[in-house]
Amino acid sequence: MKPNDPLLRILACPLDKEPLHLLPEDALYNPRLRRRYPIVDGIPQLLPASGEQVSDDEHEELLRQMTP
Repeated sequence: MKPNDPLLRILACPLDKEPLHLLPEDALYNPRLRRRYPIVDGIPQLLPASGEQVSDDEHEELLRQMTP
C-alpha cells in the first residue's frame, strides 16, 4: 500500500471507527488505541483480533514513523 492510495482515506479502525495511519513497515496504526494492524499482500487486516497492542516505547517510535 502506498501513502497516496485512495483506500487510506476510507479505512478506519474496527474498534473506534477513526482513521488509521500508514506505517513504513506495511502496517496501519491507530495511535489513540495504540493498535497496529498488518497489511498482508497489499490487503489491510482490519479484524479486531488481527490488531496488536503496542508498548509505550514502541508507540513513541511509531508516532515518529507515521506518514502524514
